[in-house]
This record gives sequence, structure tokens and C-alpha cells, in this order.
Amino acid sequence: MIVELTEEDIKFKYITPAIENVGWDKDNVFYEYYITNGAVQVRGDKVTRGKRKKADYVLTYGVNKKPLAIIEAKKMNYSIGHGMPQAMEYAQMLDVKFAYSSNGKGFIE
Repeated sequence: MIVELTEEDIKFKYITPAIENVGWDKDNVFYEYYITNGAVQVRGDKVTRGKRKKADYVLTYGVNKKPLAIIEAKKMNYSIGHGMPQAMEYAQMLDVKFAYSSNGKGFIE
């Protein structure tokens, strides 16, 4: 029986250890970082919010935790670069210069 790893499995088993192994301090890595509060949706007299956008990882630096890079994770059945459009969108929203995507097999910048 073949068990397919979830995106959470990929992050836990491969991506987080890779980030830590290259020297990132856990205090400078934010996991599941919300970038937006969700679009405001008005229907009649009801106001709700849409789905919030969140990055899988935001790498920061300095005492002010300034965002430096975004990492988007995908399951292994996707290509390494599958998350790049999403990572680039989030990087632009946070005004950071580095965007990465990973499926656990490697990283692309």
C-alpha cells in the first residue's frame, strides 16, 4: 500500500528540516503566515470576509522581523516549481525580493 504524503507531511518531514539545516533560527521563521484578512464581501446588508491568504513560510531578519523571503510548499506529486506563482504573488504583497517553491524534493527560487 502506497501512502501519499500530504502537504503538511512534506513541510514537517522535508521543508522545515531543510530550512533549519541551512541555519535559519526558528525565531526568524513564521509558519502559516497570514498575508491578508480576506476580501470584504457585501451582500445586501451582510458583510463577510473571503478566504484569507497565507504563506506556508515567511523567513524574516532583524529584531523587527522584517520579511525577507516566502516559501510555498506543495505535495510531491506536483513539480518543484508548482507553487512559484503563489509564492511570487505573496512576495509582491509583502514587498520581499525572494520567493521559493518546494515539493520536498528540492527548492526553486
